[in-house]
Amino acid sequence: MFDSLSSRLNDAFSRLRGKGRLSESDVNDALREVRIALLEADVNVLVVKSMLARVKARAVDAEVTKSLTPGQQVIKIVHEELIVTLGAEEVPLVRPAAPPLVILMVGLQGSGKTTTAAKLAKHLKGKGKRPMLVAADLQRPAAIDQLEALGKRIDVPVYVDRKTKAPRLVKAALKQARADGANVVIIDTAGRLQVDKDLMKELAAVRKVANPDEVLLVLDAMTGQEAVNVANGFLEYTDLTGLVLTKLDGDARGGAAISAREVTGQPIKFVGVGEGIDELDVFYPERMASRILGMGDVLSLIEKAESIYDEQEAEEAAAKMLDASFNLEDFLEQFQQIKKMGPLQQLVGMLPGAGSALRDVEIDDRQLARVEAIIRSMTTAERRDPKIINGSRKRRIARGSGTRPQDVNVLLKQFSETQKMMKAFAGGKNPIPGLTMPGMSRKQKR
Repeated sequence: MFDSLSSRLNDAFSRLRGKGRLSESDVNDALREVRIALLEADVNVLVVKSMLARVKARAVDAEVTKSLTPGQQVIKIVHEELIVTLGAEEVPLVRPAAPPLVILMVGLQGSGKTTTAAKLAKHLKGKGKRPMLVAADLQRPAAIDQLEALGKRIDVPVYVDRKTKAPRLVKAALKQARADGANVVIIDTAGRLQVDKDLMKELAAVRKVANPDEVLLVLDAMTGQEAVNVANGFLEYTDLTGLVLTKLDGDARGGAAISAREVTGQPIKFVGVGEGIDELDVFYPERMASRILGMGDVLSLIEKAESIYDEQEAEEAAAKMLDASFNLEDFLEQFQQIKKMGPLQQLVGMLPGAGSALRDVEIDDRQLARVEAIIRSMTTAERRDPKIINGSRKRRIARGSGTRPQDVNVLLKQFSETQKMMKAFAGGKNPIPGLTMPGMSRKQKR
């Protein structure tokens, strides 16, 4: 979502990095570019004005003029003030005085509320909680079916009663949750196409019975500033404890994510970063600010890896890489693990400086799928020793994978180069210039 914004901001900052001294005019020129970039990203005008006023007040002060690297100091100030705009620090779910923790999910139709309820249940289950989902969206029968299907998929019980009213259903669900020992109850409520009195009347009735610890408003980040307007519409009628932004992996400009906290006064607690049931992340303002400014998000990358990788297996794979015994069979195994972490382009975006350093590298998921198909079409012996793959074997592998012999050649060449890079690292040398990993390609210059 933030690729375009990150690129614009980096272009603005590049003019500052090489200067030994900064005049007020230099700062104003840079901040003008930052302002344009933020407004084009659909960030609320008042939020942009407030943030840049704080940045300017600090940027023309002594902390920059006395710095040995004033350009970097300005970037540091922008980073810090962006963190403040996003909410300063993580706001976790509350801890109830007594279980269960009751979470009311609210939002408009189409925001991803039902899916997000299941994602949250999956997330909390992974933290050792025992969640129960409650299908209280009786206005839309498909929502009940969807929640039941999702609950079965993640092995979380779903309380359903299609023949009663929502308040009565919620009351019965809470009683059942206590009897079953569930310590988290996530209630999926009805939505509408817009904020209206009928929606709020039903929501108020459900809330009175549920007495929730958390009321989370699910917002579609793809709708831009309209998402912030929806949040303000809900705040007119009901109290909220936090926001969940969905579809943050989309191609919208990202303004809602930056504006939501400051405009509504409500903390962003979670963000949906993909369609997968496990693609819900805790919202960390500092990490998000770093990603927006192209500084990466190594902590989130590490957490994703830790949730997927077995420590012993990771150590064994690392040892194989360093002694150059890493083969295509190992690569396929690692490839499967990486796929579980999410789209590769998203993971690369978490690496510091990846936006500029890998600007000419194209990461195509379809190309990666072809790589996987080619390796799967090889025999075990061929994966372990690619040197035995001759012309006839290449033709057989190409037929089995639906590719061309040339594609097999490219993969084998890239893998050979990767092995050379591993040897170079093991010997303390620099990696080979222009190297690309299997599945990546250099963008053609036009």
